[in-house]
Amino acid sequence: MIAPRFLLVSLSNIGDAIMTTPVLQALHALEPSAVVDIVGDRRSSEVFSGCPFLGRIFHKEKRRALRGLARLLGELRAVRYDLVVDLRTDFLPLLLRTRRRFFRWQGRASGPHAVQQHLGVMARVPLDLEKFFPRLWLDPAQHAFARNLLGGHAGQRILALGPGANWPPKVWPARHFIGLLNSLRGEFDVVVLLGSAADRSYTAAIAAAATFPCLDLAGKTGLLEAAAVLHQAHIFVGNDSGLGHIAAAVQTPTLTLFGVGDPARYRPWGPRAAWLRGPDQDLDRLPVADVCNLVRAHLSACRAMTAPVPAA
Repeated sequence: MIAPRFLLVSLSNIGDAIMTTPVLQALHALEPSAVVDIVGDRRSSEVFSGCPFLGRIFHKEKRRALRGLARLLGELRAVRYDLVVDLRTDFLPLLLRTRRRFFRWQGRASGPHAVQQHLGVMARVPLDLEKFFPRLWLDPAQHAFARNLLGGHAGQRILALGPGANWPPKVWPARHFIGLLNSLRGEFDVVVLLGSAADRSYTAAIAAAATFPCLDLAGKTGLLEAAAVLHQAHIFVGNDSGLGHIAAAVQTPTLTLFGVGDPARYRPWGPRAAWLRGPDQDLDRLPVADVCNLVRAHLSACRAMTAPVPAA
């Protein structure tokens, strides 16, 4: 018997792609024998690669414009799908061979958050959609890679920081992260700095001023390797970037710092994800003491949670 084949048209940025994984899980719950193909983006599709019911990943090439879209359509039309869920466009399912189509404009969201919006596209299916949260699937090799990077710090009290972002107004200044470390000295054994190679100027400044052991891993991990490191952390504190969504997706307590941007819609989503916003959307005015106090309060609240945590 041939397994049903579904298609999920996902989003481009890392955090946005992660916030579509609840829909991916809902598709699996709808038909556990189904294989799910994904239309994604090369910069973020790694987040889906460990999914046990994943079929093929198709890449939408923005830089190739109409030629890239024509190639993508040709590849997708070669497959007959049982169901297509499109979270990205309003037209693609109309051009594909499929029995059922779910469009963004048909959604009935339960709230303003992007995850609620995405799940609302599937509001017509007989599932409890509120139980699905972002998640990543990690394998033993990725966990081993993380333990090797952490060395003797594996298993210690790890404070993970993500001091970079893709736009300066989204960045809490490095001096404030340094102040946070000084305030939390004695409460953690090691600080781990994460980010891309482009974030090294931020992480290097913090590492140089750290007053307790510090590992600067910026640019040294892939997305799922960073997820495995974050899975070992006691808490992650960072700017509005993909790392916060990665941390939340592996159930690590997460505190995201917002300046510009809309946390009601784009904050990391999950029971262990908190957020804080700078006064008048200005992160430079967000006091170190406020962040420090929320780190302690959020960790305490997460320790009190009794709900089981899915394995990463």
